[in-house]
Amino acid sequence: MSKLSAFDISAMGLSAQRERLDVVAENIANVNTTRTSQGGPYRRKEVVFETVLQDQSLLSDSPEGVRVSEVARDPSPLKKVYEPGHPDADARGYVTMPNVSVVDEMVDMISATRSYEANVTVMNSTKSMLMKALEIGRR
Repeated sequence: MSKLSAFDISAMGLSAQRERLDVVAENIANVNTTRTSQGGPYRRKEVVFETVLQDQSLLSDSPEGVRVSEVARDPSPLKKVYEPGHPDADARGYVTMPNVSVVDEMVDMISATRSYEANVTVMNSTKSMLMKALEIGRR
């Protein structure tokens, strides 16, 4: 692995975690959305990552980074809340609410933020090592 590919791997991680944070923000923003353009309540979205492989030989692939393969809808059941005065309430007074839990979204946000910070740290460490190597080369 070359030194420049370390930057590429970290950049891919930063991009993937940024997209994860965007999805978390969308989920939190729609925590109470009972009516969408597709019809029905909002469904929570999840980011699915995949490993990017670099073909180094015919026998094995080596990991080169990560990327978002898709943003999938969470199939978990929607919540029913008794609110007879709500415009989207059914005949019995229950409203079908999104399957978004703010607590779960906050955990995802913290995890994505920590992963983002780790990738920034790797980039800074790689840059520092390259600068030290240049200093040694000048002597």
